[in-house]
Amino acid sequence: EVQLQASGGGVVQAGGSLILSCAYAGLTFDDYVIGWFRQAPGKEREEVSCISSSDSSPYYGDSMQGRSTMSSNGAKNMVYLQMNNLKPEDTAVYYCAATDATYWDYSCSGFEIHEYDYWGQGTLVTVSS
Repeated sequence: EVQLQASGGGVVQAGGSLILSCAYAGLTFDDYVIGWFRQAPGKEREEVSCISSSDSSPYYGDSMQGRSTMSSNGAKNMVYLQMNNLKPEDTAVYYCAATDATYWDYSCSGFEIHEYDYWGQGTLVTVSS
């Protein structure tokens, strides 16, 4: 059974930083992709970043381009999202999700949100002005 759990959210002042963690288990595919997503109140869910188990170079969406760094530790089954210079508009529930990428030979950015099959419970990030 695939399980993901995001943690590390909280309240932070604008301009501050936060590190989110995602613990995962059960990803036994030959290759898989893990992504970070966020959903603000009244808005659609959007991709923040993703990384493939076979490629250590993350992809970053437009939402936090230049202000976030995604990393992974395969030995610990963890991925992280370092967020810097946070803005009030970054306030959202942040999720990590995964999908089987065994037969995918391209960037993780090629996966649409609806193609992620496994989702963890989100963690709320609130950025105060």
